[in-house]
Amino acid sequence: MTRTIFSIFIALLSLTAFAGNDAKIVFADPVYDFGNVKENGGIVSHGFVVKNTGKSPLIIKSARASCGCTVPEIPKEPIKPGESAVLKVSYDPKGRPGEFEKNIQVKSNAKDSRVTIKIKGVVIPQAK
Repeated sequence: MTRTIFSIFIALLSLTAFAGNDAKIVFADPVYDFGNVKENGGIVSHGFVVKNTGKSPLIIKSARASCGCTVPEIPKEPIKPGESAVLKVSYDPKGRPGEFEKNIQVKSNAKDSRVTIKIKGVVIPQAK
């Protein structure tokens, strides 16, 4: 009897975890071009505007960059339906002259739980 009740409890818990997941993640511009960036100009940043167009709160769980020179900062609070927040991405051009293109994988509780955003540009070498 206890085993049956426990099994039913686990099944209901699993269903509620997936039910009502009506959050939807939309980036206004999923690609940002820094253009020309000076190698000795310091870290550059961009704020990607992320909007929840769904019916449930959107929770950004993580954001991972394709290399250590790129650092994403996710919103700490859930994004309410119809509202927006900023996901900040910083790039350090020091020691990286030439073109760059970095992907940031964003994971959330939305139906499309994984979305990729991108930064790109050209690092102008410092004068020697």
